[in-house]
Amino acid sequence: MPAQLICPHCGKTVKEYRNPFPTVDIIIRQGDSIVLIERKNEPHGWALPGGFVDYGESFEQAAVREAKEETSLTLKNLAQFRVYSDPDRDPRQHNISLVFIAEGEGTLCGGDDAAVAKLFPLDALPSPLCFDHATIIADYLQACDA
Repeated sequence: MPAQLICPHCGKTVKEYRNPFPTVDIIIRQGDSIVLIERKNEPHGWALPGGFVDYGESFEQAAVREAKEETSLTLKNLAQFRVYSDPDRDPRQHNISLVFIAEGEGTLCGGDDAAVAKLFPLDALPSPLCFDHATIIADYLQACDA
């Protein structure tokens, strides 16, 4: 339910709308491992590469850009996986994430919001993961087994 505010110009009650922010997360595969980043910013910890979709940018373009900025990798075989929209998935604000799967090419190197980018075998992931990324990875592993 939107919050009720008083318009500073006319004094009438108006609704305040706060829409969720569109974001992307990318499961980047290299062999039997996936790329995780150690975040520079709050919340700190390990996470999938990703971030906000910029105005005028498609979700696919955002995934390619965020992967390049945070991991230095080029993506190939980019495919949509699932959408995650739990309002509590990100402690900073409500966002909706379109998760992609891709293969990474190039030399892995952390940058932008990533202090470190590292490959982890799927059976040896660090814990805990930021946001809802443990759930996303578990869903991905279950889908791979299907």
